[in-house]
Amino acid sequence: MSCIWDLLRRQRASSFVILLIFVWLLSFNTLGNAQPADPADPLYAQPKDRITSFIDDEQRVTLRGDVHPLAMAEHDIGSVAPDYPMQRMILTLLPDPDQQAALDQFVEAQQNPESPYYHQWLTPEQYADRFGVSEGDVAQVTAWLQGHGMEVEEVTAGRRSIIFSGTAAQVQAAFHTAIHVYSVNGEIHHANVKDPEIPVALAQVVGGVVSLHDFRKKPMHSFVNKVTPDFTYSGSHYLGPGDFATIYDLGPAYGQSITGSGQAVAIVARSNVKMSDVVSFRSFFGLPANNPTIIVNGTDPGIWNSDEETEADLDIEWSGAVAKNATIDFVVSQSTNSTDGVDLSAQYIVNHNTAPAMSTSFGLCEQWEGSSGNSFFNNLWEQAASEGITAFISAGDSGAAGCDSGSESTAQYGLGVNALCSSPYDVCVGGTEFNDSSNPSLYWSSTNASDTQASALSYIPEVVWNESGANGGGGLWAGGGGASTIYSKPSWQTGTGVPNDGKRDVPDVSLTASGHDGYLIYQEGSMYVVGGTSASSPSFAGLMALVVQNANARQGNANSTFYPLAAKQTAGGAAVFHDITSGNNSVPGLTGYNATVGYDQASGLGSVDASVMINHWSDASTVPTFHAALSSSSMQVIPGSTASDTLTVTLQRRD
Repeated sequence: MSCIWDLLRRQRASSFVILLIFVWLLSFNTLGNAQPADPADPLYAQPKDRITSFIDDEQRVTLRGDVHPLAMAEHDIGSVAPDYPMQRMILTLLPDPDQQAALDQFVEAQQNPESPYYHQWLTPEQYADRFGVSEGDVAQVTAWLQGHGMEVEEVTAGRRSIIFSGTAAQVQAAFHTAIHVYSVNGEIHHANVKDPEIPVALAQVVGGVVSLHDFRKKPMHSFVNKVTPDFTYSGSHYLGPGDFATIYDLGPAYGQSITGSGQAVAIVARSNVKMSDVVSFRSFFGLPANNPTIIVNGTDPGIWNSDEETEADLDIEWSGAVAKNATIDFVVSQSTNSTDGVDLSAQYIVNHNTAPAMSTSFGLCEQWEGSSGNSFFNNLWEQAASEGITAFISAGDSGAAGCDSGSESTAQYGLGVNALCSSPYDVCVGGTEFNDSSNPSLYWSSTNASDTQASALSYIPEVVWNESGANGGGGLWAGGGGASTIYSKPSWQTGTGVPNDGKRDVPDVSLTASGHDGYLIYQEGSMYVVGGTSASSPSFAGLMALVVQNANARQGNANSTFYPLAAKQTAGGAAVFHDITSGNNSVPGLTGYNATVGYDQASGLGSVDASVMINHWSDASTVPTFHAALSSSSMQVIPGSTASDTLTVTLQRRD
């Protein structure tokens, strides 16, 4: 920087040049420039080698909480063969405490309009350079795995996980836990019999293996029925893209050409789709031709299950139905004997910085995800937030009974929430239900638009989605929600109705999820109607693509905007949210949560008026306006002498 001051001493400098230099100096420590010298700066963090002693397999520590609850002795029917393949396991890597504290500070600063790091998003490589594990430690962990015969397939770009493969015998030798066969409710599963162990020398760096079993996460959809729909009202109602646009007020945004053009939404998948179904869906509902991009992460799983195909079709078709000109990046990974394809697809999207918005329509409750799994997703979503990715996750389809399947008749496992959405770094999307049964003609036309097949007439009042047995239906089908047992209350989760429980509460927002007015999809050349928060999440991710297009910038963790927008609405600001004040997510065998004014654990902040949300997104931010003025317009600097001027800087808050 001394060359700058030499330049000023040797020649005439206008106030404009001085001002530019001053502003440059103010921003010198921001991203893309030299490493900051202030240890209090969150970007001062750097990885350090922490594996400094001999890696002795005889000196071990146990990784607690990593046995699946259903891998019980009464279900055990013996060991797997020694050569049983364990493919694409994910080993999580931990930063040191100073790195983690700096990362937490940095991600919060990215959402503070008065911070120099406001919306300064990282690339995965920049994330690794500051908040990842050191290259030296990665090399040692890699060598340890390879020393046990494992194949190391990938060190992720953020240097927070390693993907590796081996056999059951190699896993037992490295992690000191056997892999057994279990018969659970008529299904055969394979899982580790006890918590893994690792050498003490690795304990500061290795968090654990995300999973060593094949108990899969649940797709969050319900009521899959083949239909030959009458798109009007005839007991049940069916939702097409045009209906969604009318009900949630997308027309004004589309009229402004806010359609997702130039944006992308990434979808987490573990089953492939038939492109012909997507093409048929878009053609039938009058959407522009816009084929998604299929990204196969590893081996193509193909279409291996009709239920999984339903999930994939729902996610890919409806994210593109809302953001109709956006690129849909459909990332599909094959599940293995040890790893869920959901985990592999999610980490791919984040570590390849695939899109500014992503959706995950799968879940497992916190109690069953295990300590390594919970840590994996919390860290992954925080990395996503640091990159400016907004991660939307389905809240669940079994009401407050998050550990139970929606198809169960009675809750068995108590209160629980989806571990994938309870992190403070994602947006958890719940479910609502249209309250249109008493007078359907008020909300639905008796005819359909010839181009879009739409028949919805206006916004339809909503209640909490609950079609469980307690409400005249069957099963536990209702919107997920409740309090986390792991995470404390994030700083942004405040406002009317937010419980004073010190816990992260979910969901954050909601959209319709009921089978009563189910979402229409194409699958295997036929039309089906589907419900569940699996529909809410990709639809909201589509809305986020419209927000990003209009703002011309990524947004990261959108909860930092949702909750301030709700507070402003309470104070008379723009009516972004449809507050859901009726209904609950109680299910047979378990009392859940009631809808209330403001936030509640059954519907979050409510659903949205999409165009109001898009056009008033910036209302949540209070941005200081920078003013700088010199006391004179120019000055003469004679070589060998000094001169001075007065620069007055003011910051004015803009509400």
